[in-house]
Amino acid sequence: MNIDSIQNGIVLDHITAGKAMLIYKYLGLDELDCSVAIIKNVTSRKMGRKDILKIDHPDYDINLDVLGYVDPGISVSFIKDGNTVEKKKVDLPDQIVNIVKCKNPRCITTTEQGIKQIFKLTDRVKRTYRCMYCEAENQGEVIHW
Repeated sequence: MNIDSIQNGIVLDHITAGKAMLIYKYLGLDELDCSVAIIKNVTSRKMGRKDILKIDHPDYDINLDVLGYVDPGISVSFIKDGNTVEKKKVDLPDQIVNIVKCKNPRCITTTEQGIKQIFKLTDRVKRTYRCMYCEAENQGEVIHW
């Protein structure tokens, strides 16, 4: 299989195999008017199998907190004129805002409109986040909006 390189955009590499479509959804890549390549189950010496996403959009503002929450360890390469100009490794964010919804039906965020959904990382090993308002726990699961 031959996937062309991109000239200006972003390459997400070292995605855990099978998580590319989840990242595609949570970044809202289906709403972009550009080429997006999803490469699944690529052989990797480091990971065994991995996924890759290539976004051919020079001005796309990528949400690194979404990447860190869904799959920490992803490599993000920023491409300009066919060359990598910057490379970042994402990790679990200390706080996430408007990425997941609180599961607690009595939380103020579920009863009042316009309040941001804010979660703080409380256990890095277990990937545990807690709602800033009611302390409800969310262990790494992505809740669909």
